[in-house]
Amino acid sequence: MARMPTVFNPEVFLTKVGKGKKILTFPRKQIIFAQGDATDAVFYIQVGKVKVTVVSKQGKEAVVAILERGAFVGESCLVGQTIRTASAITIEASRILRIDKAVMLRLLQEEPKFAEAFMSYLLVHSIRVQEDLVDQLFNSSEKRLARALLLLAHFGKEGKPETVIAKISQETLADMIGTTR
Repeated sequence: MARMPTVFNPEVFLTKVGKGKKILTFPRKQIIFAQGDATDAVFYIQVGKVKVTVVSKQGKEAVVAILERGAFVGESCLVGQTIRTASAITIEASRILRIDKAVMLRLLQEEPKFAEAFMSYLLVHSIRVQEDLVDQLFNSSEKRLARALLLLAHFGKEGKPETVIAKISQETLADMIGTTR
């Protein structure tokens, strides 16, 4: 009896360990990778929240993203970047899938469903980064704070407003909007 080929399922792939993939658990405030580290993997947040920070040569730190379940981090390794330009640090206890760069590149070439889902994620992320830049350039600190709080609360996520109190420090919030506490 001939075996039916298995159909690739991106959601299943992102929940299981396997060759070139392992699940890591991190407590709160744990560094996943640091600015200046070699880029050898992409990380997928299964559970938890992660902040992405950049430190300038003068030592000033900026929070450039707050990511949560379903987000990728460290994907810049896929385009030839050899050194991490940011650090990723857990905000709360987190479970994260580490995917070796070679495995991720092969998957993007061989699995159209995964490539499409990943491309969609990257485009949404790119739009968000552009909105953040426009926000920094043209809006007052009060408007930036209001936008940051709405984004943290997932205002209107999936068509339903949620009441969520973000569990981040005032310092992190100030870093996100480009002000001081």
